Amino acid sequence: MKALVLDSKENFAVKEIEKPTFSEGQVLVRVSYVGVCGSDLARYFEGKVHNYPVVLGHEFSGVVEQVGPHVRAVKEGDRVAVAPLVPCGVCENCERGKPALCDQYSFVGSRQQGAMAEYVAVDEKNVLVLPDEVSNEEAALIEPLTVAIHGIERIQFSAGAHVVVFGAGTIGIMTLLALKARGAGNVTVIDINDEKLERARGLGASTIINSLKTDLNEYFSLNPKPEAVIETAGVSQTQVQSVEIVEKLGKVVYVGTATRDVVFPAKVFERILRGEIEITGSWMSYSAPFPGFEWRAALQYIKEGVINVKPLINEVYRLEDKEAPFVKMRDPQNHSIKFLYEIG
Repeated sequence: MKALVLDSKENFAVKEIEKPTFSEGQVLVRVSYVGVCGSDLARYFEGKVHNYPVVLGHEFSGVVEQVGPHVRAVKEGDRVAVAPLVPCGVCENCERGKPALCDQYSFVGSRQQGAMAEYVAVDEKNVLVLPDEVSNEEAALIEPLTVAIHGIERIQFSAGAHVVVFGAGTIGIMTLLALKARGAGNVTVIDINDEKLERARGLGASTIINSLKTDLNEYFSLNPKPEAVIETAGVSQTQVQSVEIVEKLGKVVYVGTATRDVVFPAKVFERILRGEIEITGSWMSYSAPFPGFEWRAALQYIKEGVINVKPLINEVYRLEDKEAPFVKMRDPQNHSIKFLYEIG
């Protein structure tokens, strides 16, 4: 089969590799669309992989080509989205219904062959059959939407709540959409890119703020502080600012991965104590029963039109385009949200 293989850092090649075999409880999926994730950029540009060669890609949809003899819930020809986490199922965290915290997990597109290829073999439990209302192209965005849903479900917020989202990238925009679907009222999106902020406004943000042009402490001293802050940018400055701007008894969810040390000035840290601020992290997008309510909710939101992911798809590539979407995503002038490869 054809696959886009990362042979070494910044070195993609389109190759013929062996078609994956599948076990009695697995299905063979012919990939339709696969998205490029920010974590894929780190693997390509920075060599953050477990081994070479590797086939990337974990945000994907496809059509079931074959099923193992023990498979019951999926049949050949079903259109599907696929959850990429492969939990061990036997560790303490798996047994207590926390598969995202699995001690011995594998993952499609990093620890095992990914979806930038014609076929992928996955366990039956990782597969969600798509309703007629959800296209294969839309289904390739279900995984990042589940990350956003998991993040906002880490806290409780009141109906009509004022929530701030730091970051207007893929997960930030998905978080905006998920918050609106869950009944948040005024959602403020903060970023440093005006084009992305305008897109956020068009997708339902009540307020947008360019933090290069606006002093956030001054702004939130004159305007109501948010009940909750969802940090998706993964920038040390915004990770500190999240605590600075949230109201007393407010809640902060850290979704963005830290890329450098995060240092809290004593005065900011004191806000956590004096304001009794609740702080939590969010990791991946899974719960029990696997893959979790996040996946069922994402599928239902798209099916019912509560969340429209189509405007987030900017360009569609072929595997022969190799690193083109990766390079474009790293371009400071790029204002796009999601790039896909169309495989079949």
